[in-house]
Amino acid sequence: MNIQEEFPRHKFAAILTHNDLPNGFENGVYFAEKNEKNHSSDSFFFCNYDLKNKIENLSSKKKSPLGFEDLIFFKPHKKKSFPDLNVLRSSSGKKHKITLNEKTSREEYISTVKKLKQHIQQGDIYEINYCITFEAKNIAIDPLSTFQKLNSISRAPYSALVKLDDKYIISASPELFLSKRGNKLISKPIKGTGKRGVTSKDDEKLKTELFQSIKERTENVMIVDVVRNDLSRLAKKGSVSVEKLYDIESYLQVHQMVSTISCELKENTSFNDIIKATFPMASMTGAPKIRAMELIDDLETNSRGPYSGCIGYIKENGDFDLSVLIRSIFYNESEKYLSFSVGSAITSLCDPEQEYEECLLKAAAMKKVLEE
Repeated sequence: MNIQEEFPRHKFAAILTHNDLPNGFENGVYFAEKNEKNHSSDSFFFCNYDLKNKIENLSSKKKSPLGFEDLIFFKPHKKKSFPDLNVLRSSSGKKHKITLNEKTSREEYISTVKKLKQHIQQGDIYEINYCITFEAKNIAIDPLSTFQKLNSISRAPYSALVKLDDKYIISASPELFLSKRGNKLISKPIKGTGKRGVTSKDDEKLKTELFQSIKERTENVMIVDVVRNDLSRLAKKGSVSVEKLYDIESYLQVHQMVSTISCELKENTSFNDIIKATFPMASMTGAPKIRAMELIDDLETNSRGPYSGCIGYIKENGDFDLSVLIRSIFYNESEKYLSFSVGSAITSLCDPEQEYEECLLKAAAMKKVLEE
């Protein structure tokens, strides 16, 4: 199977890889010719952030120019696992340098964060994930070579290249939204980001500082409480458990603070039940979740579209892994448009300048891939 030749031929296709990390997607390549919906097993799954409007009876004032559907299942007619397949070899595709437009300036970002902190002081919310968008218009990219380049500098556990007709997801996500094994459901929200050090000594120092940060722990534990509440809607009584709190996971670009929450599912809990109870994920919304989503829609410059949605594969036995669509580039080939978004948690303890710098840290790998 020549992925370089075969991938563009199919209307729906996906490459998923864990990059040899201990937890992550199961390596696989999947091809389908037409969009088949309403599958709950042996199928690939994608949902847009705006699926929230159908789950929670919300609305969106802005429309994403990316044009992704809210919900897609596709059942592949051809599947291939690898490590025996050298999917990620260098591509001969042409390189296209992109000039990115930052939709929210530093000044606008700081002003909006100050508004959000006023909402927090008034008790309207406790925490919110506020995001900014970078975009490029009238461009053409080679999605496969762009994915290969992003993957080579990120090496994330939930890396993916997904083709949904004329739209592409190029993802280097480090975050697990949900994983199901038997009747056990696991979520691993990320809240807390730190840069990597130049030397091993500096790196360990930065890792320790992240672990000990009161601000980052406050952000993390608030989101853990939201996840616990979401899972309790599905769980057998007394089964919701925080398995790890403030764990630090390290990737090529950043250190991340990650907590692990799990539960035992009630009998006859369907995939749709799980999505309805938990989506959108707590780490990308805030606390309380509904009010946070209303403010996100009011104050973010762009509609999120596929950003902070999720993708993954549902196995024949119903087990699945779904990633959070962060650290991802989204591309509409027909419209010659791409964008990516980054964000951070806003709490009473946050400093707007530092939050903006955290956004730039998260954007660094994607900017490098596109601009160099």
